[in-house]
Amino acid sequence: MNTGVNLEFIRCEDKPFAAGVERAAALGYRFVEPMVHDGRELLSEAGYFHSVSMDGEPLEVRDVLERNGVRASGLSAHCPLMRPEIAVPYLQKAIRFAHAIGAPVVNTDEGIRPSWVEGEDAFAVMKYTLTTVLRTAERYGVFVAIEPHQSITKTTDGLLRIATLVDSPLLRVNYDTGNAYLGGEDPYEGLRAVAGLVVHVHAKDISIRMSEEEKGKVTGTPVGCACGDGVIDWERVTGILAGAGYTGVLSVECGTPEQAARSRGVLEALIAARTAGTGRSHAR
Repeated sequence: MNTGVNLEFIRCEDKPFAAGVERAAALGYRFVEPMVHDGRELLSEAGYFHSVSMDGEPLEVRDVLERNGVRASGLSAHCPLMRPEIAVPYLQKAIRFAHAIGAPVVNTDEGIRPSWVEGEDAFAVMKYTLTTVLRTAERYGVFVAIEPHQSITKTTDGLLRIATLVDSPLLRVNYDTGNAYLGGEDPYEGLRAVAGLVVHVHAKDISIRMSEEEKGKVTGTPVGCACGDGVIDWERVTGILAGAGYTGVLSVECGTPEQAARSRGVLEALIAARTAGTGRSHAR
């Protein structure tokens, strides 16, 4: 296992993508998770936001990564799977972009459910979207990973149903510990249930205050607190992942560079202890 960081951590400083990558590298991270968008976005063009337009040149993004000695663990490319007119071209573009910069996985979720998509129709529409998108994913060898983040995937059963709608080895799971917890699930039982499908992990901790105020009332949150400061048992999480043979990245999702630094310290200590055979396994 390795540690990485989602570039949301630099948003509090109103900095662009390149500045976020440079800061991540200075903090000791060797993997980052860029966020992409379609078309034109004023704040990122002005240098105040870290998201990258997929209408830009992906090799310039790869140059920024290589210049700072980091790699992309995945691409944050969330879109509404129940709106194929948006999701299909968006995810196809994200897959090509990911391939160009060397990111092995595109992370997404089902998106907000449109009011006109009812009952089982939601799964039929998402199956169409994913079937179409995965044809592109299979051509480029890029995973499409579903994250627990909205009304269906807030439950483990819902997450598993979407992540198995299409019989493809490239349809997988990006497990977000914090979103699963806030949605009301047991994040450890949920992780254990989907571990065989996990190709990317959002290492998101939830503060005690946020837990008390929002657990069971929301389906997720953009960022959490520093890993080790909240309610998530990271020794248990890394134990479950190790027991499942996971060798990917724990991509930290937090709100500040200081939280990113402390999160890396906590997670890398646990990974090192487990590698050395001194960590206690909780993968029961």
